[in-house]
Amino acid sequence: MTGRAPWVLDNAGYLSAARHVPSPNCDDRPDGAAIELLVVHNISLPPGEFGGSGIIDLFTNRLDPGEHPYYRDIASAKVSSHFLIRRNGELIQFVPCNRRAWHAGQSEWRGRARCNDFSIGVELEGTDDRDFGEAQYEILARLAFVLLGAYPIKECIGHSDIAMPYGRKTDPGPHFEWPRFREMLSQRNQ
Repeated sequence: MTGRAPWVLDNAGYLSAARHVPSPNCDDRPDGAAIELLVVHNISLPPGEFGGSGIIDLFTNRLDPGEHPYYRDIASAKVSSHFLIRRNGELIQFVPCNRRAWHAGQSEWRGRARCNDFSIGVELEGTDDRDFGEAQYEILARLAFVLLGAYPIKECIGHSDIAMPYGRKTDPGPHFEWPRFREMLSQRNQ
């Protein structure tokens, strides 16, 4: 990509291109846990609304339960993700890649439980029933390319593919275009 500064991932797993907003909702990965999975999610707070502070507030334990009726049930949740890609393509990092973010919940991938132990979580600001934007696909592909070069990631999947019991989660949803994302990623490898 000519004219763009390279994205650098430091030894702790912080990405130079991201705005860093530290989340306390993380911990150390188990000893010897290799990062083998990239998990794509979607989130909007309040549901169906974009651009506000709700997602950041949730991941940093500052969500005000009185601000919106939906927040009453989730304000005490201790959750996070490594990255968030806003509708406009802004990239925010909450947890360094070398630490375990709390994004997958009860999960299983190819017979292995506790996917948080060996995955990186990327949230797309969005919902199951709306298309994602071009900027989001471009940033996600560029991010995935960097992560695939830095870690032994074997697969990029959706939260719905690992959430246990199956059917508990539906994100990134039917409007996420997996073939488009994989094509963008393959073009970066050429």
